[in-house]
Amino acid sequence: KSGIISLKPAYRYLSLENYLHPQDQWQQDKTKLLEDTQLLNMLDIDLLLTQLKQQLDFQYNQTNANINCNNNLYVKFDTKNRPIIATPKVEKPDTKSVASLFSECKYVPILKVLIDIQQVTDYLSCFRHLSVKNKQVLPNDNVFYAAILGLGCNIGINKIANVSKGISEDVLVNLVNWHITLENVYLANQKVLELTNKLALTHIYRNKVQTLHTSSDGRKIPVAVESLNANASYKYFGKGMGIVNYSFIDESNRVFYSTAISSAEREATYVIDGLMHNSSIRSNIHSTDTHGYSEAIFAVMYLLGIHFAPRIKGLKRATLYGFIIRKSYESQDFKILPDRYIDEELIKSQWDNILRLVATIKLGDNTASQIFRRLSSYSKQHPLYCALKEFGRIIKSLFILHYIDNVELRQMIEKQLNRIELSNKFAKAISFDNNHEMLYSSKEEQDMVINSQRLIQNIIVLWNELYLSQKIILTNDLV
Repeated sequence: KSGIISLKPAYRYLSLENYLHPQDQWQQDKTKLLEDTQLLNMLDIDLLLTQLKQQLDFQYNQTNANINCNNNLYVKFDTKNRPIIATPKVEKPDTKSVASLFSECKYVPILKVLIDIQQVTDYLSCFRHLSVKNKQVLPNDNVFYAAILGLGCNIGINKIANVSKGISEDVLVNLVNWHITLENVYLANQKVLELTNKLALTHIYRNKVQTLHTSSDGRKIPVAVESLNANASYKYFGKGMGIVNYSFIDESNRVFYSTAISSAEREATYVIDGLMHNSSIRSNIHSTDTHGYSEAIFAVMYLLGIHFAPRIKGLKRATLYGFIIRKSYESQDFKILPDRYIDEELIKSQWDNILRLVATIKLGDNTASQIFRRLSSYSKQHPLYCALKEFGRIIKSLFILHYIDNVELRQMIEKQLNRIELSNKFAKAISFDNNHEMLYSSKEEQDMVINSQRLIQNIIVLWNELYLSQKIILTNDLV
């Protein structure tokens, strides 16, 4: 944990250098690598810090000016002069009018939904046999539907084989072993998401056409079997063990990434993994709750070109940072003041390694979660991690000042986080059997289950969008 000794057989405790892009290649091809990863404009750290200093000073002035001029009606101060921020509730959409359009088909069998979407997307073609040489005749579609429902609805393969007519347990187990791989489930999800994105109706949910707002959150799942990926949490699992289904959703209600993580791990470690995994959905703004943010995440997200906008619990106690001496702001009667100052020399000393770390993530050489796990595992904080957090404090301070000053931003964040919370409830409703307990022990199997569940979720969303689109077209024709 001190980093003095690295274990060659243990991927988690190698030297940090093993997780980053090779140093010799980095020094030799730095300019090209920075161009490929769109980081070349970040190379001059002196210029970047000067720009950020100006931005932070401007935001301190603007936020405080709006408070002093009573332009910000939603900020008050407690007895310790700490800000208390109120956010007006966003108007809820008229769901009753939308629900009335489904009056003709109040209950639709899930099997019909799977079949209908198969006809328009052919997502089952993604479930290819693991062996390329194998030319055997594939099982019919019903066997695939049974496998998807058995995994995604948490029914279990054995149980769904027993209740399915004409499908033996051996055939179903063989199909799961040779066709239902994690990669194939990802590809099937991608097919469904691509068609969803083509529908005009999908885009009416977006706040701005030119930007895409996404969010992520974790759903606690108890595990019914022994699992190395599960951990105890009395608050959520009582005396049992459990995992977290960490999933991502965008403004169009597309659930574009899910992974099973230990309930003992912090969700912030996996935020970047989900955003970098999907090539077709590029987030411009991403929101999480308090569990999904850290100062290091602020830094990396900024360098990746994604505006990180979390909802931070206890914001009035958050530490703000600045470059300019506090007294200069106090002399202007500012109420929002910096608590500490940025260590510019620390950032400059590690800037080359920070860029190499971000390039590693963008090039796909390693995942952000693995790098952050190693950085945070040292008994004494690594200099690179310290510098990364120091840079993140600039971005975090900019965001908090903007968050205090902009009520529309706060409402956008609340609205997007409501989406992921409702999506988690939706996922729980799909995974209805066996008391919502996970029946599989390994992380790979758990990922398979929650991504099969994600496939069903995305299929239902697409079916609804197609149904509503058809209703709108028929209504317009009648008019």
